[in-house]
Amino acid sequence: MSFNIEARKVQKTGGSSFIISLPKEWINRHEIKAKDTIGILSQPDGNLLITPYMSSEKNIKEKVFDAEEIKDPDFLFRLLIGAYIMGYNVIKVISSRKFDSDIKHTVRVFSKITIGTEIEEESENYIKIKDLVDPTEIPFEKTIKRMYILANGMHEDALKALETGDKALAKKVIESDDDIDRLNWLVERQAHIVLRDIILCQKLDITLDDASNYKFISRFLERIGDHAVKIAKNVILIDYQKIDKELYNNIMKASEISLELLNMSLDAWLQKDLNLANENIESIKKLTKACNAIKISPNSEYLVEIGFIIESIRRTGEYSSDISEIIINNLI
Repeated sequence: MSFNIEARKVQKTGGSSFIISLPKEWINRHEIKAKDTIGILSQPDGNLLITPYMSSEKNIKEKVFDAEEIKDPDFLFRLLIGAYIMGYNVIKVISSRKFDSDIKHTVRVFSKITIGTEIEEESENYIKIKDLVDPTEIPFEKTIKRMYILANGMHEDALKALETGDKALAKKVIESDDDIDRLNWLVERQAHIVLRDIILCQKLDITLDDASNYKFISRFLERIGDHAVKIAKNVILIDYQKIDKELYNNIMKASEISLELLNMSLDAWLQKDLNLANENIESIKKLTKACNAIKISPNSEYLVEIGFIIESIRRTGEYSSDISEIIINNLI
């Protein structure tokens, strides 16, 4: 889409007031009348933002899905998640006839797994879901910290399950995947809302760049959680008593380095420390060396499973390094 910058002359009125005229097309599009109040926000780069909205109340967005056009419940769930992440305040599912039971079940699962959504109205062929969360009540930092703690705990528990053969613990790690997913969806949703609502951005005291960076950090943490789940799934397939002790010790050494990288990225973020973030990136070499040092016998009964575990340990460290790159870019 192309656009042209309109030149407006600054005029002086009275002793000290300066005024400019506003484009008529913009005035008409937003139905602004004489004596209406509009918002003017000073930006860090020196620009002024003029908005027709003095609050976020008019920024309500609504999305409607026709269940008759969406036969697959899994597809409907993905669409609902997509609408949630894109920041729709109201989501409606409609049909000209009675919903199938799996459609209603999908909507209920969606409302339970996402943070802040609630079914406000429901009938045989109509469901209205509303977002009840005030973005200012859940700052990005709070959610990101929770994700760090959860990702770290999932990784630790997955390796502890490998050490002890505790398959129940491995299953708990797998079940935790929903928890880190819903936090990631919340961050992505908040980021999309902030990117279109500069007033909210200022209320949260963050920049647009901050919002984008939080979204990327959240996504990397969610993927670290995914790799903890992959480790746990492979642990379930393994008889830990058949693992060679030296092999196991080398896996644990690599895992410790990987977790050190994850925690170092958290410290660098919290402390806004460029040097620590850089040290974290450099330390990925140590993890790569530790992973490459793990030798698996070609005749091992669990060759594939152990290989997947090592790969997930390595990817956890690499995602932590990616987070540190974002931290450096943001601080600079």
